[in-house]
Amino acid sequence: MTASPDYCRQIEALRPVLLKYARLQLRNPAWAEDAVSETMLAALEKPQAFAGHSQLKTWLIGILKHKLVDQIRRNSRELSTTATDDESADLDDLLFAADGHWREAQHDWGNPEDSLRQLDFMRVLEACVEKLPGQQGRLFMMREWLELESDEICKELAITPTNLWVMLHRARLRLRDCLQSGWFGATSGEAT
Repeated sequence: MTASPDYCRQIEALRPVLLKYARLQLRNPAWAEDAVSETMLAALEKPQAFAGHSQLKTWLIGILKHKLVDQIRRNSRELSTTATDDESADLDDLLFAADGHWREAQHDWGNPEDSLRQLDFMRVLEACVEKLPGQQGRLFMMREWLELESDEICKELAITPTNLWVMLHRARLRLRDCLQSGWFGATSGEAT
């Protein structure tokens, strides 16, 4: 079965969203482009796989997540931890001037402790999101992490905009309470 021109246009229109998501996950533009291309190719090769049980964007992001994992696995095998002397010399020439100083000013890499704290916070946040009641958790994920528009969510879940906002408000209140006890409460206790 071949994809209809309308289906192809819809997929192409979602390319920037997919690319943004992939770049955030991979932090490598070339790898992100590869993953998005593979996602779009998979969707175009088997248009019948899209059953319409969700929004096209949601379905494509689901495919993309698998392609991102594949990309990470593939590239981790390609990276070599041992470089030859010639490769090291080439790298030195690229990074350092003849006087031994960096060719370009290096960016501040930040504080590793702050980075670890951010990772810990994200783990607590994810645990709090998982504790949300089914519909609230799903709505929150669709709106805040998948960045779906309100009208898409309402259509997908057959709810009114008012109901959506009430449920999102309740989800945020629950998240605030969970974070207060699981994160902020713990950090304030550690400080004393």
